[in-house]
Amino acid sequence: MTTAESAELTIQTSSGVVPMWRQRLQIFMHNKLAIASVAYLVFITLACFIVPHLYQTNQTNQALALNVPWNAAPSWHHWFGTDSSGFDELGRILYGGGYSLTLGLLAGLITIIVGTIYGMVSGFFGGLVDTVMMRTLDALLSIPYLFLLISFITIFARSTTFLIIIIGVTGWWGNARIIRGDALLIRKLEYTQASTAMGASRWHVIRRHVFPNSISNIVTIATFSVADAILFLSALGFLGLGIQAPQTDWGTMLQNGTSQISNGYWWEIYPLAVVFVLVVVAINYIGDALRDVFEVRLLER
Repeated sequence: MTTAESAELTIQTSSGVVPMWRQRLQIFMHNKLAIASVAYLVFITLACFIVPHLYQTNQTNQALALNVPWNAAPSWHHWFGTDSSGFDELGRILYGGGYSLTLGLLAGLITIIVGTIYGMVSGFFGGLVDTVMMRTLDALLSIPYLFLLISFITIFARSTTFLIIIIGVTGWWGNARIIRGDALLIRKLEYTQASTAMGASRWHVIRRHVFPNSISNIVTIATFSVADAILFLSALGFLGLGIQAPQTDWGTMLQNGTSQISNGYWWEIYPLAVVFVLVVVAINYIGDALRDVFEVRLLER
């Protein structure tokens, strides 16, 4: 940036023109629920990945768990009690949370990447390409999603990597339709048509115009995709098709806890349920706040 440009930027800022990034930050900070959600997610993430090194418990060796009282109520030695296998419940929540958050994030990233590419190509190219891609997508959307996941996991190996891939590559269908709508709109705008008339390739226009102007929807959808991935992973775990032992996830823990709640062992489900529900709600609140952040009508010119 030249000296003249720096001086002009300083004058504009001092005259009351607030930079766009600061306006977006102010809009986000104005949403108190979003701030609380970010703080909660940071706290839970740090707890899942750091606290197990400080609050060390056995979570993998069933033989060692035999020496611990099963279904023990919360106490000084076991803050959240123990489960039906003798594992410390607090350590189990943090241990399973590490897998749930990691798998949800990675699967969500795959979902938004595939959905964004598919939707942009379909919407921008249009014509026969769009027709074929959308009819294919309609056929996929007609299949019950959870049933499809159960079918794939039943047929193939139930490894951690496979769970990430299968949730990621099958969860982008709805995202692609939203991104396609953006691409259909942007390709008709004047600057896009001007770029095409000047000889720019379609891939160049997608990279330089369609993608940057769709970033608001992409970021928002990505946030919700992570929450959806965590929910679907937990649903599979609740059905007994989640991460294989000795590893665990929140869905598997909820399934084990529901079989013990009738015996009065409330600590095996309620603390985890609160943590799990708040994580999903927090991610959704952050997504709503990001939607407002990228809303052009809320920004000052």
